[in-house]
Amino acid sequence: MVRQQNHPPQKEINSMTQIIVAEDSSSNWNSLYRVGGVAALMAGIIFRRNLGAEISLFAIQKQPETISAWFTLLHNNRFLGLSYLNIFDLANYALVGVMFLSLLIVLRQANKSYMTIAAAFGFLGIAVYFASNTALSMLSLSDQYAAATTEAQRASLLASGQATLALNRFSSPGAHPGAGGYLSLLLIAVAGMMISIIMLRSHVFNRVTAYVGILASSLDLAYCMTYAFIPAVDVALLAIYFIPAAGLFWMVWHILIGQRLYQMGRLAKKSLSTES
Repeated sequence: MVRQQNHPPQKEINSMTQIIVAEDSSSNWNSLYRVGGVAALMAGIIFRRNLGAEISLFAIQKQPETISAWFTLLHNNRFLGLSYLNIFDLANYALVGVMFLSLLIVLRQANKSYMTIAAAFGFLGIAVYFASNTALSMLSLSDQYAAATTEAQRASLLASGQATLALNRFSSPGAHPGAGGYLSLLLIAVAGMMISIIMLRSHVFNRVTAYVGILASSLDLAYCMTYAFIPAVDVALLAIYFIPAAGLFWMVWHILIGQRLYQMGRLAKKSLSTES
């Protein structure tokens, strides 16, 4: 006997998508679909998470290990220093926020309550990351350090730099996340897991997209759950095992979502043109 498929075929998925798009077109959600699709594609292709790690593979100067070295790098090469401090993650998370908003609209019919909770976790995680990213703060301290005229001023700025960097230290040796980095990673991973599970109940996204999201969020959640229970000397090794793999799956997830959202935007525009 042939087992009956629970998930509808692609033609039926496209038909259901057209119905959803037609219902939402009157509310101008079609523009949000296209914007969300472009944002997701940019988050996956251009502003990938932890892009500074990729830049470090081609840079002669590696990541500093002391605060004074950070200040020197930021003074001599702002682009490289800010890259190592994950300045591009600010763009990534801003784009992911737009993507979450689009997914909230698209998937609300599958499960409005859980999708709202997932989006709330995602937005909160993004807000925490924006508040804890140290790139611009470290740049300001670096400028003050370069202009300092006394040893007391320099010592005070070094202490401030150490405290600032502790908020989010994924870019530092040892890969300790810091309070802000850890919390934002955890919240966004939970949001990604919930959204991916909701995708399995939706007829808009295929199962591949859902499973890729589950893998990505599972790896970040595994890191978060394991981090608190391992010796400090193994933190860097833990990050090497989980963070890059999670980043790869997040990149693929964003691209898959971006393609689908942009397709929905085009369907919505076509539907409006047909009606007019």
